[in-house]
Amino acid sequence: MSPHPDAPAPDAPDASAPSEHVSVVHVPAPGGGRLWAERRGAGSPVVLLHGSGMDSRLWDAVVPALSRHHDVIRYDARGLGRSSAPEQAFDDVADLGAVLDHFGLPGAALVGLSMGGETALDFALAHPGRVASLALIGASVSGHDWPPSPETTAYAEARRRGDAAALAELELSVWAALGRGAPGGELIAAMVEENAARRIVSEHHLAGAPARAAEPLLGTVTAPTLVVHGDRDHPEIAAIARRLAEDVPGACGHLVADADHYLPLRTPERLTELLLAHLA
Repeated sequence: MSPHPDAPAPDAPDASAPSEHVSVVHVPAPGGGRLWAERRGAGSPVVLLHGSGMDSRLWDAVVPALSRHHDVIRYDARGLGRSSAPEQAFDDVADLGAVLDHFGLPGAALVGLSMGGETALDFALAHPGRVASLALIGASVSGHDWPPSPETTAYAEARRRGDAAALAELELSVWAALGRGAPGGELIAAMVEENAARRIVSEHHLAGAPARAAEPLLGTVTAPTLVVHGDRDHPEIAAIARRLAEDVPGACGHLVADADHYLPLRTPERLTELLLAHLA
């Protein structure tokens, strides 16, 4: 398909997997715009969803091993990374459905981190027949009542002012506790800094989530569920992970050492091991 005139040119295939077919497309998004998406590998389908203020580079260290066993799709959420900026209200759950439809997939395993985990869980509740399994990594949950704190106040103020630099600084100080010197640190900083201004625009148009409340519905989740979080993640993410592991029927919880919120780049080998066992 021809790329959208406002979309960036498709990226070159990853040279680290020369024998693997990699396709990059721009998926039409509901209501307008395009979602950058990459597909590689063969086997049962797996869709990877990144968190807010990030993009699909979050999965760079995990995709090569996953795609040796699975048909792996990752995409940039609306307005982030290489996807086009929204010009009207949009819904991340509808966008995920559009990605599955574009690739002709009636269903898939969903792997989501943070906001991506929230989207995956909301999609599983809305479309249980389309979700083979869930892996929720450092996930947020729609309807969760986050306690007030200086951090949340500072985030709200940075968004109100449209201060991308302050938002990026907060993101890195609060969520990337291990710092730039830890594994994946430079890529994490680049993602956060490059997406900060885009995030402010995107979140302004984000609809759907405020009306959802997955937390009281956790007992109705039917997909086999893996719950993972890092031992250096935000304390409220740890509380959410415990709630998910306790309330989702049959959920399996894992705490990963030496990982903050950006677990796929901090400890990719351990996360890949957990995901492959879960997806099998």
